[in-house]
Amino acid sequence: MKTLGLCIAAGLGLSACAGGMNGGTTGNTNQNNIVTQYPVEAAMLNIYTKQRSDKLVAAVGSQSLSADIQVTPKGSMRFNNKSVQGTEINTINKVNNQITEQSVAINYFTLNPLVFYGFTDSTGKYSLSNQTTTIPKMAMVGDSSKLITENVYADSSMRNKIGTYNQDWSLARDTNNTAWFCIETSGNLLLSSDPSGTSSECYKINAKGDLLASKVILSQPRSNGSTKTVTFISQ
Repeated sequence: MKTLGLCIAAGLGLSACAGGMNGGTTGNTNQNNIVTQYPVEAAMLNIYTKQRSDKLVAAVGSQSLSADIQVTPKGSMRFNNKSVQGTEINTINKVNNQITEQSVAINYFTLNPLVFYGFTDSTGKYSLSNQTTTIPKMAMVGDSSKLITENVYADSSMRNKIGTYNQDWSLARDTNNTAWFCIETSGNLLLSSDPSGTSSECYKINAKGDLLASKVILSQPRSNGSTKTVTFISQ
């Protein structure tokens, strides 16, 4: 799945995914009215395939960072010789309210079941995703799983592979009736130290899979062995 380019002036050029909205299947509750299962497939649909707009903000020192995100379904498309659905992700990055970059990408997927196949973006990048597990309709709090291995190429000729990434998902309790559904993206598996680092995008969901809030944690390894971290939160 295509990540959003959240460009940070202090040399932190990382990635985070964008979202959708509204719900699906209702989660299970126990006798104490604690929700124990959540509809993670519905949450994934809301995050990656539905119309929405969002704004993520962060602060680094005296600088104010933001990403204005617009997710727009594009309907039926062709990708890698497959009939798929497409969703466009338009991201405008700002530092101190000044535009620093704009990126446009399209994720390609099929429904019933939800399977992701790759993305293209405005820089020419072309990715092929291998979804290693089926996304469950429901998951218990505490569950996690591998999701995707993704090869990213410089262009559609696929002669120059520039990265290989893994994505996993996890579900953690927030309150008695909300949970954090997170997608973790690994660093570039082809390099020992990738400047793009890692990302964890987390969405607070309710028992219907509705998105209530979001946060994106971006981490970049430094040359001295430490890690620089920036957290974006939905506004």
